[in-house]
Amino acid sequence: MSNMDLALKEMMAIDGAVGAAVVDYGSGMALGVQGGSKALDLQVAAAGNTEVMRSKMRTIEQLGLKDEIEDILITLGAQYHIIRPVTGRKGKGLFLYLALDRGRANLALARHHMKGIEENLEI
Repeated sequence: MSNMDLALKEMMAIDGAVGAAVVDYGSGMALGVQGGSKALDLQVAAAGNTEVMRSKMRTIEQLGLKDEIEDILITLGAQYHIIRPVTGRKGKGLFLYLALDRGRANLALARHHMKGIEENLEI
């Protein structure tokens, strides 16, 4: 099993996970996905969240902030969506995406798990 497959499996093991992806934000393409449904097309989510990621990175640059994105949280009525850039040298240009069922997920614990998964990911 590749490191990316393992990362996807670990993300889906987080309580409340409904879909996970590893995304290249240069192209907007999902390199790997797991989960999802008719209501959650992970390929569409990957492309759309690429725009969120790019926009936030541009804003940080325009503001002259000397900081990096730890994660981006999008709160919906029924779901949480977490976008976490991969910071390791071998994962530059990638982000992890996780959609959670809001009624079953522990957001703080999910963010903690995502940090560990991101730190161990090598592509």
